[in-house]
Amino acid sequence: MEKAVKIYVAGHRGLAGSALVRQLRQKGYDNLILRSHAELELTDQSAVREFFVRERPDYVFLAAAKVGGILANSSYPAEFIHSNLAVQTNVLHESWRAGVKRLLFLGSSCIYPRDCAQPIKEDYLLTGPLESTNRPYAIAKIAGIEMCWSYNRQYGTSFLAAMPTNLYGPGDSYDLDNSHVLPALIRKMHEALRAGAEEVVIWGTGAPLREFLYSEDMAEACIYLLQLAPPKFAQLVTDSRPPLVNIGYGEDLSIAELARTVARVVGYRGRLRFDTSKPDGTPRKLLDSARINALGWQPRTRMEAGIALAYQDFLSRSSG
Repeated sequence: MEKAVKIYVAGHRGLAGSALVRQLRQKGYDNLILRSHAELELTDQSAVREFFVRERPDYVFLAAAKVGGILANSSYPAEFIHSNLAVQTNVLHESWRAGVKRLLFLGSSCIYPRDCAQPIKEDYLLTGPLESTNRPYAIAKIAGIEMCWSYNRQYGTSFLAAMPTNLYGPGDSYDLDNSHVLPALIRKMHEALRAGAEEVVIWGTGAPLREFLYSEDMAEACIYLLQLAPPKFAQLVTDSRPPLVNIGYGEDLSIAELARTVARVVGYRGRLRFDTSKPDGTPRKLLDSARINALGWQPRTRMEAGIALAYQDFLSRSSG
C-alpha cells in the first residue's frame, strides 16, 4: 500500500478499528476515511452505496461489528445475526462495485466448531457444530468469509478474511453486561479493590482455556497482510480454499489463570470465587497461526504487559 492511498476503516471507534487507525497513522498512512455510526449507518444499503460512490476508497478494513460476551450474545441473538449480516453484506458488495483493490474482513475465532482439534487450523472451518452461546454471531461471520471467497471467485476481487483470537486493549468495552471476559475482569478487580471487597465472583468453573491478543498486535498483523507483495497475497485468495487467515498469540491460559493475572496487575488480593452455575462456553480455543507466522508476522506484546496497558486505559477512562 502506497502512503497516499485512500483507506476506509469501518468501525474505527471500536477496539479493533481504533487500533487499526493508530497503527496506520504510525506507519504514515494519513489519507484515512473515517465515519462514525451517526455519520454512516452501515446497515443502510443505500447510505453505504452512496458513501462508496462518493469516496471510492482503495483499501478497506472492515472492523465494524456488533460484538459482546456470553451474556450479550445470549440476550440479543437476533440483533447479533441481523446487524452483522447487514453490515458486512453492504460493505463487501459496495467495495466490489467501487473497485476496491484489497479488503480485509475481521471475524472471530468463534467461527470454528466448539469441539474441534487444538490448535485450530483454518481448515477446520465448518467441520462441526458451533458453540450454542454465540452461534448467531458466528454464523454471520462465517457468511462474511463465504462472501469474500465468492466475490473473489466470481468477480476477481482481493477480499481477505482475518480471524483474530480474543482481543483486548485500548478502547475496549468494560460494560459488565456486554463486555468480554478480560475487560470484565479488569473492571471487577478494580471495583473490588476500591471497595475493599473480600471476594470477586467469576462466571463458570475457571477451567476453559482461552487465547488473548493485544489489539495493537492484531492491527499490525492486519496491515501486514494487506501490505503483502502480490505473489504472497495471491496465495491467500486462491479459488481452492476460503481466503482465511488466523491471527493469534500462540499460547492460551485458563480463565482461572487469567483472573489471577488480572488481580495481580490491578493489585487485588482478595478471594476469587467461581460461580459454577454460570456457563463456561467453549472448553478451549487456541488458534493455529502458522499461516501468518510463515509470512513473517509475530505478536510483540506479552500477556501481563498487555493487561497492564489495558488497565491503564481503563483507569484513564474511568471516573472512579
